[in-house]
Amino acid sequence: MKVAQVPSKGAAFEIVERPIPKPGPQQVLIKVEACGVCHSDMFVKEGYWDPPIQYPRVPGHEVIGKIAKLGEGVTHLKEGQRVGVGWEGGHCFTCDPCKKGDFITCSNQRITGISHDGGYGEYFVSPVESIAIVPDGLEPEIAGPIMCAGVTVFGALRTSGARIGDVVAVQGIGGLGHLAIQYASKAGYKTVALSHGASKKDLALKLGAHVYIDTATQNAVEELKKLGGANVIIATVPNAEAISPLVDGLANGGNLVVVGADTRHVKVTPIQLLARRLRISGWPSGTAKDSQDALEFSLLNKVYPMVETFKLEDVSKAYEKMISNTARFRTVLVFK
Repeated sequence: MKVAQVPSKGAAFEIVERPIPKPGPQQVLIKVEACGVCHSDMFVKEGYWDPPIQYPRVPGHEVIGKIAKLGEGVTHLKEGQRVGVGWEGGHCFTCDPCKKGDFITCSNQRITGISHDGGYGEYFVSPVESIAIVPDGLEPEIAGPIMCAGVTVFGALRTSGARIGDVVAVQGIGGLGHLAIQYASKAGYKTVALSHGASKKDLALKLGAHVYIDTATQNAVEELKKLGGANVIIATVPNAEAISPLVDGLANGGNLVVVGADTRHVKVTPIQLLARRLRISGWPSGTAKDSQDALEFSLLNKVYPMVETFKLEDVSKAYEKMISNTARFRTVLVFK
């Protein structure tokens, strides 16, 4: 089989031939149909991970494909079934978070494409607990990005505390934001899109936003206050400096949910939070069950990512479009 691997930290992708792996107990072998290229794949490409990644490594955690072979003990799945695998690549079942059912924060969590090889290849082996069933009607290249980008904003929204009719603002219209706007609108929230410049206004409204705030010419906080404040703000832009001022745009008791990863600090004073019972929270990706819920909601409500597809041999081009933020809005490797 062909895979695209990163041979060492910071190295270029290389296409190599490998033997098709065999699934072990409680594992499945998947014939990959599509795999999204996510910003988090930079952790593998550049080696930004602790503990250090073992190279060579095949990235990819937005994997869609059909089961080619079942490992020993797998009885609830069948060969030929279309499935998906996301960021959450296995958990221990024995740590305190796992005992509470909080598998995404497992103390011994494994990450698809980081702890073990991911979906940038023709075949891929996954632990059975990471498998989501893909409903009929979703094409592989559409389902792929939902396994990470989609489930992240979907989970952030449904655990945010927002109620139907509340004002939900989405900061950023990119790989995460263009899905968050759709989910928020379809879920019954008054959806506000925030982006820098007027170029994405028409798209935001088409995706389902009811209000567009151009942060280049408008003060986002003041505009949100005119709406009574946002009950929830989903911050998808990985820029702490841009996220920090949004706290003041929350309604009383509001929640700023951060899903855009940045290593810099979000700046807020205790008095900002105390006076109006405000919250700042974060949300990681999701479990296989979360992903399956996101897939089913997406199909039911026609929430689809905008994608650009590439062959495996063009993995470097797909990665460059993603990392340079020039893709509209997700790049996906397809295997025909």
